[in-house]
Amino acid sequence: MIRVIIPHHLRTLAGTGAEVAVEVAGPVTQRAVLDALEARYPMLRGTIRDHSTGQRRAYLRFFAGTDDLSLEAPDAPLPAAVASGAEPLRIIGAIAGG
Repeated sequence: MIRVIIPHHLRTLAGTGAEVAVEVAGPVTQRAVLDALEARYPMLRGTIRDHSTGQRRAYLRFFAGTDDLSLEAPDAPLPAAVASGAEPLRIIGAIAGG
């Protein structure tokens, strides 16, 4: 099971807690985890990734530990600690302003 921590506004939409667990068959990649997350919580489709392009939404970032994975290729393997369930994949809402 892959652990995923989602931001508060998406927790409210999905009706879940801060951390969810999803099953990923095959290589553990950002795309695979997000596909599993959207399959389990269909109301999240289009909130994390754009419907048509599949690209990450601008104000969301992905972290494994202290490593920012936001600009990594969607099909790149996630770190072993995330793939084993030892650490969660964190989806963080970015803060903008001035």
